[in-house]
Amino acid sequence: MGPRVLQLLLILHVLALPVQLCAIPRGNSALIKHLNMELLRLSQDLSEEVNPSVYVALRLSADHSLKKEAQYLKRLKNVFQPSTSSSVAGGQQKQPNMGRLALYLLALRAACQNIDTHQGRQLVTQLKYHLHKEKEQIAFKGNGRPITSYYQYSLGVLALCVHGKKIDPHVIQKLLDAENFMHGVKLSMDTKAMAGLAFACLKQAKLNELTLVAAISLAIQRVTGSILQAQTTKGTFGNIFSSPLAMQLLIATGMSKKPEFPKGMDALLGSLEQGHFQNPMIMSQLLPVLNGKSYLDIATMECRAEQDTLELDTTCPGSRTVILGTKMITVQLAVENPPSPETLYNHSIQMPSGSSLLDVLRTAAEQGPGQFTFETQNTLHGPLLTAVMGVKASKGERRYWQLLQAPDTSLQKGISDYQPQDGESIILKFSPW
Repeated sequence: MGPRVLQLLLILHVLALPVQLCAIPRGNSALIKHLNMELLRLSQDLSEEVNPSVYVALRLSADHSLKKEAQYLKRLKNVFQPSTSSSVAGGQQKQPNMGRLALYLLALRAACQNIDTHQGRQLVTQLKYHLHKEKEQIAFKGNGRPITSYYQYSLGVLALCVHGKKIDPHVIQKLLDAENFMHGVKLSMDTKAMAGLAFACLKQAKLNELTLVAAISLAIQRVTGSILQAQTTKGTFGNIFSSPLAMQLLIATGMSKKPEFPKGMDALLGSLEQGHFQNPMIMSQLLPVLNGKSYLDIATMECRAEQDTLELDTTCPGSRTVILGTKMITVQLAVENPPSPETLYNHSIQMPSGSSLLDVLRTAAEQGPGQFTFETQNTLHGPLLTAVMGVKASKGERRYWQLLQAPDTSLQKGISDYQPQDGESIILKFSPW
């Protein structure tokens, strides 16, 4: 396909896109309702993969559409707890990974579902098994690394905790060791916040051995102190996309009266008003914060006297609609695989303004078959770049495809969310983590 033909097809595609009808409102209460409506609309979109985090956010809101929430819960159950008949019809059911399973258990608690059933106990056993395997991997040869990540490990601990389930003290100890050993060094802001939420839940649950109580309290102090110290001049904690979880931790640990909290809230509301939040996962972490809640509030939910006040506005397509412009931009795309000094790929790509980085990658692959190739994996945060030019991390190899704005600025968004600007240079670099 020639460049001119490709350009024509792209322009025709732009002209065929729907026009966005709704503007992001002003005023805090209107902004919160707008975000609530966006997530509710997302829950009704059958083309979107079901996301337990979206359901949790809707349940932690002050306003509800109880019928639509119930419909979404049913869809979640069909995916995570399929009936025997649906399993047979659909073939072998793929088991969810630890993070998805943990989020689903949070969703069940947010719906006040009884998990002391045969299927519920199976879910708990499955999550405990995941955590056991992670714990064994962390202890293996003393490398201190889980199979997945400490973020998912912390989320698994949190999910069991909000259900009041007993957790292996060795599982908790491994998380304490990680927080202590990597304090202020290697843990990302999101991971610190999730670990802090798990510790805060463990402290409130009072289900642990006395030898762990003091260590848990100390870990909470260190994590919250580290997050408060990391606040930027703009009010964010780390970056704007890691701030919702950080703010949840401050809420959960009673630090919402600290001066850092209102500054962080202003940053979140300002970014929301400017339309910076488009990723469903981040949006679902933000809505509880704007309602003064955290994931710890799930543990005490009673699901009574809820206000059925949210009506879905079907005339508005929502701010997640991406409008591409008719103006063409040029993006320079390069691929690097250190320590090799050679650049695997380096070409300029023409795209309509407003295109995502994922669109750029797809266009590069179409322009020269075989010259550029890539692979992705679907996650709840969006597609994850797993291979470029046939290069992917082998089993046990801790390397990933880092997204950089040249020369070395790491992108804060994923490939489906980031929109390159005209003349921008993007580097895909195979890097250690």
